[in-house]
Amino acid sequence: MNLRLPAVIISSFLSTFLAWPVSAADPAAGEQKASSCVSCHGQNGNSANAQWPNLAAQQPAYLSNQLKAFKAGDRVNAMMQHMAANLSNEDIDNLAAYFSSQKPAKTGAGDPALVKAGEAKAAMCSGCHGAAAGGNGQFPRLAGQHPEYLAQQLKAFKEGSRKSGPMQAIAGNLSEDDVKALAAYFGSL
Repeated sequence: MNLRLPAVIISSFLSTFLAWPVSAADPAAGEQKASSCVSCHGQNGNSANAQWPNLAAQQPAYLSNQLKAFKAGDRVNAMMQHMAANLSNEDIDNLAAYFSSQKPAKTGAGDPALVKAGEAKAAMCSGCHGAAAGGNGQFPRLAGQHPEYLAQQLKAFKEGSRKSGPMQAIAGNLSEDDVKALAAYFGSL
């Protein structure tokens, strides 16, 4: 019996199946939905207020996961839960595609001494967030984020008001000076 025939049939089936079009996210549709995001996250996702994160150039998987977590109530923020409540999964993926495709604005360098201290500590973050802190799939881009926002999030992980096992463990071992230094460094990139 020729064993090649089943392999050829399976290979042909898989080639056909894997070639089927996949519904891709639509950045243009995301741009249309993004009008309600501009007041906090800024034009093209570049927030002018350190209270709210920059979304420009953020990892699309991270953005999708966070919006879905807000929608499901797994991540708690009254404003964001309200904003995400009526978004479909397609809307969420389109928004993520739009914001991830935008060029990030530079937030500006902070205190040079803090930036240097943060650079010395940043290696512990590169495994997930990438060597240049540009993010990695489900792990967010830290580069160019507002230092005040980054510090706020690290404190939330440390206190447990923002949940993520690995980040809670890492933030739990950071001093207040470490938090300030890391935030300053990543904000300066």
